[in-house]
Amino acid sequence: MRSIRRPVVAAAALTAVLSLTLTACGPDSGDADAKPTQAADTTGGGDIQIPKDIQDKLKEHGFDLDKWKNGEWKNWSKDKWLREAGEFINPIIKDFWNPDKIDKIKPPKDPSKPEDISQDQGKTDPEPAAVAAQPVKTPYTSTAPGVGLLAFSTPEGESRCSATVVKDPAHPGKSNLVWTAAHCVHAGKNGGWYRNMMFVPNFNRTGQPASKMKTTPFEDRVPSGKWWADDMATSSEWIKDGGAVPGVPMAPYDFALMHVKPETDNGGKSLEEIAGGAYEVEFNAPAMNKIPSLTAQGYPAEAPFDGAIQNQCTDKPTRLTTNAKMPTMYRIGCTMTGGSSGGPWFAKGEDGKPVLVSNMSMGPRPAKWAAGPHLGAEAKSIFDNMSKKWAAKG
Repeated sequence: MRSIRRPVVAAAALTAVLSLTLTACGPDSGDADAKPTQAADTTGGGDIQIPKDIQDKLKEHGFDLDKWKNGEWKNWSKDKWLREAGEFINPIIKDFWNPDKIDKIKPPKDPSKPEDISQDQGKTDPEPAAVAAQPVKTPYTSTAPGVGLLAFSTPEGESRCSATVVKDPAHPGKSNLVWTAAHCVHAGKNGGWYRNMMFVPNFNRTGQPASKMKTTPFEDRVPSGKWWADDMATSSEWIKDGGAVPGVPMAPYDFALMHVKPETDNGGKSLEEIAGGAYEVEFNAPAMNKIPSLTAQGYPAEAPFDGAIQNQCTDKPTRLTTNAKMPTMYRIGCTMTGGSSGGPWFAKGEDGKPVLVSNMSMGPRPAKWAAGPHLGAEAKSIFDNMSKKWAAKG
């Protein structure tokens, strides 16, 4: 292959930027100390909310706040493409993701037909048989609460992935944490953090096809609001060496975690409360061949899918190693395409409820199977650090 399922970037819609199937690869503050500034401190009036600490961060990196609101965020020059772990900046631009723009985030045409990985080392099992993706039952607010669409901007245009609300031990029942793939938030060694990062939990909850989206009430397309990332973390391995096809070996580190806040005031309710659910993340889950089955969920947006309907694949996982020095990945048969990157991979927990053990990362074109990272020590570290950081902020 050589396709991390890509985010789905589009000069006209959401597209994936990575060639791994970055399978996609496709709002106010929970921080009491980072409230929007008063009128005297905030540029852009009601169109853009920039907390004082974010304003200072933008200025520190040479960004003019008025210019940012009016399109400076499109500046992807290397000296302004923030890439380090602590540099993520994502001020809310209210209604940037309006109904028309959300409807149009589709994957681009991809003429490539990559082959399967042919030089695996380490523990790799035979390629699994393809498992046809099936639509998730509706309404998603009941059947898959907390799984949703992740929209963001890249140098190539608006793009999309999938993502999931996960439980936060520091805020039981009130999590504002979202899990996705690294390639959906950061370009890897040749770039930095993407921009205008916004999550829509339970997107298109009634499962209407894309052809009917314009006539579907916006409250059904965006039933649980729009949530903007205000903090982000991913693996140091991805930041250092991740990316397109040459980044395939970094797929075992293709995971990311974000903290979010609502675009508009909702009375202080958390994402978990509004979305109706969140999932426990199980780090260091059993070996691939010890798990009876995994279910991958997401919003595939490349043909034959339309990006509007949530799909899933269930299969017994096997092992895939892209490099003998890298952790072995989970692999299942699955025909989901770009746009599903970052979506959750669930196993059945001891109580019978789904727990997140991986996320959609990579697969071949045309789609026959998919692979996701084993969430080990580094994944747990970024999760623990994020939870502790926001616990301290209230």
